[in-house]
Amino acid sequence: MTRKRRKPSLDVRYFCFIFVLFSHTMKTARIFVSLFNALVLSLLLLPEHNVTSAQLSAPDEVTGPLSGSVTISCQYDLKFQENTKYWCKGPIYDFCKIVVKTPRNRPNSRSSIVDTGAGVFTVTMTLLTESDEDTYWCVIARGRRNVHKGVKLFISKTVTIPSSTTESNLLLKVAELERDWWAILRWILFFIMLGCLASTHIAVWWIKAARSM
Repeated sequence: MTRKRRKPSLDVRYFCFIFVLFSHTMKTARIFVSLFNALVLSLLLLPEHNVTSAQLSAPDEVTGPLSGSVTISCQYDLKFQENTKYWCKGPIYDFCKIVVKTPRNRPNSRSSIVDTGAGVFTVTMTLLTESDEDTYWCVIARGRRNVHKGVKLFISKTVTIPSSTTESNLLLKVAELERDWWAILRWILFFIMLGCLASTHIAVWWIKAARSM
């Protein structure tokens, strides 16, 4: 004898329908809330980005030679003259590592920062290596969120001779040239003095010869 399968009652089916409809509604609502939050965040960040660009500017990209040096100029609004400025390394600003900072112009082994106070602070990096290739940040510290501008540093693989080595070689060549010229000048002076001495002896001999006649 086969038992007939009981169909779900109307109340159960109605409850399931309401539950499924409620789940889909909540998912749709979450999607709309996420989109709304993203839109509001974009509208809030856009004016801040424009203000930051007006307050601080720097080149988007710079290239420095391997083993050479590079200088980056960060221009800022004069209202930030007294603020601390620093040079920061890292692809994400919020997690970047400070390389050098003002106001005491404290250099590290290969980097230095100088704030002219005239709306520009410059950063110089020397003896560049391939590991220096990264994203850096010109940063102005202030009470609220800091003002920052990203700079991408590329390292060219062309090796350059450091300027200190070139200057040393130039000084050595100048010193050698001066030494050679001084040696030649001494011989010239020697022959001049020898000629004067010979002329003096000849003149004295002529005078004595004239008196004896």
